[in-house]
Amino acid sequence: MTVLNQFVMRIPKSQSQAQPLSEMEGSVNILTLGCDKNRVDSERLAAQLQAAGYTVHLDDYNLPHPITIINTCGFINDAKEESVEVILDCVKEKQNGKIRKLIVFGCLSQRYQEDLRSEIPEVDAWFGTDAIEQILYYLRSKIQPELLNRRLLSTPSHYAYLKISEGCNHGCAYCAIPLIRGRHRSKPAEQLLEEARLLADKGVRELILVAQDLTSYGIDLYHRRELAGLLEGLARIPQLHWIRLHYAYPNHFPMEVLDVMRDNPQICHYLDIPIQHIDDDILKRMNRNITEKEIRLLLDTIRTRVPDIALRTTLMVGFPGETRKKFEKLYAFAEEIRFDRMGVFTYSHEENTLAYTLKNSISHLEKNRRKDEIMWLQQDISLEKNRKMLGKTFEVLIDSKQDGYYIGRTQYDSPEVDNMVLLRQQANRCEIGKFYQVRITRAHEYETNGKIITDTQPS
Repeated sequence: MTVLNQFVMRIPKSQSQAQPLSEMEGSVNILTLGCDKNRVDSERLAAQLQAAGYTVHLDDYNLPHPITIINTCGFINDAKEESVEVILDCVKEKQNGKIRKLIVFGCLSQRYQEDLRSEIPEVDAWFGTDAIEQILYYLRSKIQPELLNRRLLSTPSHYAYLKISEGCNHGCAYCAIPLIRGRHRSKPAEQLLEEARLLADKGVRELILVAQDLTSYGIDLYHRRELAGLLEGLARIPQLHWIRLHYAYPNHFPMEVLDVMRDNPQICHYLDIPIQHIDDDILKRMNRNITEKEIRLLLDTIRTRVPDIALRTTLMVGFPGETRKKFEKLYAFAEEIRFDRMGVFTYSHEENTLAYTLKNSISHLEKNRRKDEIMWLQQDISLEKNRKMLGKTFEVLIDSKQDGYYIGRTQYDSPEVDNMVLLRQQANRCEIGKFYQVRITRAHEYETNGKIITDTQPS
């Protein structure tokens, strides 16, 4: 046992004997950890289990269920720790007789399955990624090929994620994804269009494209980058009102995507494009295969072709060799470019990655200090940009309601990670999953307040 020693603490064996499975053994709960790509995997498994006659729950943390399946994340230390903690919590419920069968699959299990099997024998079965068929077989069922494009949604019914490819070929020095998920594999366009149409027929109005790397879509199947062509096909599905792009790798970005975005109103003027760093030495150490000059040219081109685009990025601080001077260069870059949305991560020293041979010399405290510095800067930038929205009218999609407010988003914001528009329930009457024209009346760091000026629904 190596890296997981810091997470796994063995739980004393229960003194009570496991009881026979009850009539409730057909109730399954799938807990999903990590990214929205994992979410899609869980939703596909859920549809197959439901078709096999199981009662399926997604992310129900309120009650233990007789069969509990955990879809784990193994990307960085924090994610691994969370996954292990959830597994151990469920082991306790199993020892108390509330869970009868505990199954674990996904990225953490793919990466550390033998260690985990040895350290946590209370888990009944371990599977890696791409394990839907094996899990069904273990539960005495079989996959139904005609349902491969169907999912039981864990999101609100008006938006869903569409995973267009699996794996990654880039080999960034800090990243374990190729070790876990393998090389890049695109899903055929006709299958994606069918899946999107099925989602639209179920009421999905916003489709969020995800992958380890959207940019390379199609290069393995069609010998060219086909993201633009896929977007044109999706834009012809009439029920889809918003189509959003996440996780576009900056190297070899297909510029024709910007033309499709500009010419098709269904495609949100929003792009998640992880930059990670701007110092050429750090970029080379990271094996990002891009330079500062190329990054700046790309960002300038994107904003020139789609002037109102909202750019989301992620930055990494504390990578081996990041001196204070190199960090300050990254800080100055973020201050200059003024990304609309941002996430900042501290470097995680992951075994078997290219960077694992480098000395992890920057302390945890210093990494977090650098992260906080950039996020404080981004908070000020976000407030500045939100103040520029005051008095203007935006189309807003209503996601939920809580604490006396409707919670909505503009096309410039993705669910759960970006800004919100708050509408007081006393002054506005909305339906979840509907679009409204909203005038912005107040601005805060990561949210705005607004008032509906028309409840006319867009076609």
